[in-house]
Amino acid sequence: MKISNDITASRIKIRGRVQGIGFRPFVYRLANELGLKGWILNDKEGVVIHIEGSEEKINRFLELLPARAPELAHFESLVRRTVEPKGINEFSIRQSESRDESATIQVQPDIATCDECLRELFDPADRRYQYPFINCTNCGPRFTIIRGVPYDRHNTTMSEFRMCSRCQQEYDSPAERRYHAQPNACWDCGPQVKLLTHSGAELNTPDPIKEAQRLLREGAIIAVKGLGGYHLACDALNRDAVRRLRGRKYREDKPFAVMMPDIETICSYCEINDSERDILLSYKRPIVLVRKRIPAPEPPIADDVAPRNPWLGVMLPYTPLHHLLFHDSGLRMLVMTSGNLSQEPIAYEDTDALRRLAGIADYLLVHNRKIQRRVDDSVVRIINGQEYILRRSRGYAPKPIKLASPVKDILAVGAELKNTFCFGKNNFAYLSHHLGDLENLETLSAFEQGIQDFKSLFQLEPRYVAYDLHPDYLSTKYALNETGLPGIGIQHHHAHIGSLLAEYGLDTEIIGIAFDGTGYGDDGTVWGGEVLIAGLSSYRRFATLLPVRMPGATRAIKEPWRMGATYLYSVFGEEMWGLDIPFTRNIDTRRWHILQQVINRGIHSPLTSSMGRLFDGISAILGVRGTVNYEGQAAMELEFLASFSKDDGTYPYSFIDEEPIRIDYRPLIEAVIDDITQGQRIQTIARRFHHTLASIVESVAIAARKQTGIHIVGLSGGCFQNYLLMTECMERLKSAGFEVLIHKVVPPNDGGVSLGQLLIANKKIENP
Repeated sequence: MKISNDITASRIKIRGRVQGIGFRPFVYRLANELGLKGWILNDKEGVVIHIEGSEEKINRFLELLPARAPELAHFESLVRRTVEPKGINEFSIRQSESRDESATIQVQPDIATCDECLRELFDPADRRYQYPFINCTNCGPRFTIIRGVPYDRHNTTMSEFRMCSRCQQEYDSPAERRYHAQPNACWDCGPQVKLLTHSGAELNTPDPIKEAQRLLREGAIIAVKGLGGYHLACDALNRDAVRRLRGRKYREDKPFAVMMPDIETICSYCEINDSERDILLSYKRPIVLVRKRIPAPEPPIADDVAPRNPWLGVMLPYTPLHHLLFHDSGLRMLVMTSGNLSQEPIAYEDTDALRRLAGIADYLLVHNRKIQRRVDDSVVRIINGQEYILRRSRGYAPKPIKLASPVKDILAVGAELKNTFCFGKNNFAYLSHHLGDLENLETLSAFEQGIQDFKSLFQLEPRYVAYDLHPDYLSTKYALNETGLPGIGIQHHHAHIGSLLAEYGLDTEIIGIAFDGTGYGDDGTVWGGEVLIAGLSSYRRFATLLPVRMPGATRAIKEPWRMGATYLYSVFGEEMWGLDIPFTRNIDTRRWHILQQVINRGIHSPLTSSMGRLFDGISAILGVRGTVNYEGQAAMELEFLASFSKDDGTYPYSFIDEEPIRIDYRPLIEAVIDDITQGQRIQTIARRFHHTLASIVESVAIAARKQTGIHIVGLSGGCFQNYLLMTECMERLKSAGFEVLIHKVVPPNDGGVSLGQLLIANKKIENP
């Protein structure tokens, strides 16, 4: 066949996230729109495109390719080379090349309902009008329905639903938006919704969603089956409903997340900036922490949604069912909290939901599409215009994290709280979704099942296991007792800094500031206020908080008054009883004298350098929180108080010249007591405390730079979930000429520890 002289051909190789997201049918439609011929296929690294046509049209194709690509697409590289035209007379999607064992298996996260599907959902002329499971290649469930790879319908929980002829035609046609959309379905052939009583009896109603709307308006609590599990929902403006939900769920104070129908409603109740708007509207649809409007609009959000908290966790609907719950309902916002009792994993199987949620929910809005694995909502906030992940789960997981260099086949099992695990293979880290705190059998079972699930799904077979040094962590016990693999123990705070280095692709020493509540130290004490000179290969403690006893060990975490009393005792000794402040007047002296003996004898009172415990102690001394109902509550409420003050004062502190340097907080505590006795507002004291910690970070970083020449500072650990502390530390450090690293891919809390464990363990294997 003679080929026209104005026909050229190019071979385009794209590496990156371009599989399982509708990329091939997108390219097919774009090529046909431009009158180009050729083919596209998947290969082990991405896609290969052969394209033929005029040079002008091919250049236009290359211009539109990234501009119009599906939102989930990410190009790591695009290489074009000129080839001989073949005289192809159409554009086709070819059979993918076979995958080799070294290929990176990517399973896409669940994706919020796209705009095109939403238009169809509310179009009375569309055959999927108000169908609660509408989806296409650009949206819908992925991770929560896949059972195995490749991502084909028979390997998903949709295999139970045989497509009708019209859905099958869409599925088979490359010109359709639903070409190879594995969850494709409609009213005639797909999953259906029903409404149950708390005893499991189905309500005889023609429209379960409309009936659920009515019940929610009347104050009912409904367990709603979503993508990765059940939510407990109620009207967030109904004080009685929210109060009943708190009581039944045994969740006394911890904030509830809320879902609002649209961005306009969020703007009416919250102050949001452009970055917050963008992430709220993104395909990931996380819970975003934003500031409440003051004064509150009418009708106000129930006080018990987020008590004593200037921040509100908000999200937009991300499934068709969510959108339908709000449509024409009169509901302005719904509490959408995890379907569980406090401390338990989220319910995701129907029989388990009935068993565990029957005592909480009045009704259950369920469907018959099975959830393959439980996946919680993700939580983020925006810091300096950047996404800052606090819980990495739905919408983010299980997207693998690209590493700067290959790693061994390692399983890192993470820490105890906010657990994640992480597998290493080639140049990728397969970080799990958020699993929760490994403090009960249910969560431990979810952890063990999750590891087996990832091994099967991503074809991972570890040869080593990395774990936290704390001997009592259930993750550590699992690593040492269950895996049968060579074990590598990683110090907790080194792992925090290692996770930062992994994110930034660095293999050099930095000044690592690791502030959190608990981490097992090399000396057997409880660390948590650490300044490390750390790389992946090693670390040393440059500075640390002056240690203090932690009376009752873990009880001191749940009863911050113990830490408050201990800090006062460490500063004033017996003279603490002469302090004329409410805290000492209200201490139960009998209980204190028992604790005093425990401290003096060192019985069940480990030494701690924890910054989290210092936050607890100051909170207790100020009368903010003597006991807590959830982890970090005392520190959070102290931060919230500080946000209501504009004072820019600081308190004194000093450094004790030892190895490591001891950060002496005793002058700070003396100054706090002076402020209390002089009647200073606790909001002002809380603000000054935060300023002082930021000043300490700046000063100790400058001292470390002077000694080492290092100008990069990394901030990690649970204390840096504190917005005020984080932003002020960043501002001071940047003003002092430092390059500042903060998390952008994994959480600063223990949800990121497993990634650091992986990279550090790899170094230890390479350089024993």
